Amino acid sequence: MSAPDGGLRPLSRAGRVPPAVPSRGELAWFTVARGIVKLTCVLAWRYRVVGLENLPKTTPYVLAPVHRSYIDTMLVGAMTRRRARFMAKSGVFAKPWSAKLFGSLGGFPVDRGTADREALMMCEAALAAGEPVVLFAEGRRGSGPVLGPLMRGPAFVALRANVPIVPVGIGGSEEAMPVGAKMARFNRVVLVVGEPIWPPASGAGWRVPRAAVDELTETLRERLQALFDQARRLAGVGDAA
Repeated sequence: MSAPDGGLRPLSRAGRVPPAVPSRGELAWFTVARGIVKLTCVLAWRYRVVGLENLPKTTPYVLAPVHRSYIDTMLVGAMTRRRARFMAKSGVFAKPWSAKLFGSLGGFPVDRGTADREALMMCEAALAAGEPVVLFAEGRRGSGPVLGPLMRGPAFVALRANVPIVPVGIGGSEEAMPVGAKMARFNRVVLVVGEPIWPPASGAGWRVPRAAVDELTETLRERLQALFDQARRLAGVGDAA
């Protein structure tokens, strides 16, 4: 997506997915599914969210959580009554029950390891329709108390759509179900929502300057690490206990 002048080109408009405004039936089912998921999180992991007031009430935004566990998607999906759209690997949608569950929570499939432009276009379309979008900042699940390199996607999409990024630290999810685990453990999990990070007005037209993406990504990394540390302390896990 590089442009000759060092900027980042936007996604092609060809084949753009139209904004999918949820119907009343879809929103009703989302409410039911979210209630079931949240109850499961509360019972299994003593689920707690700190800083929920930092989520914008009406404007769209990019939600950028830490990613350490399979259960992170459930934890984030249960966080707010407002439906958010999020990418999930294609395998999640291979079975009808999981496709129905994750689809009802706002999920859509993405092909890992490829430049899935269609998925990024879905993000832009959802934001244009007024819905929040979840983009895990590290891309895939990591491990340990220190963030790995962040993907440029959250910053790029936020700059393109002129919406804020809301960072979310998640403490305890790796201890509950780390990479490679087949069964979940039952320990405390805490989410800490940070203040929105508004991108600078670009004025770059159809190009997003690479320097702006890198600067916003670095700001996100610093804020997200602090929130991750706080969430781990509140969850009482690892060396943060």
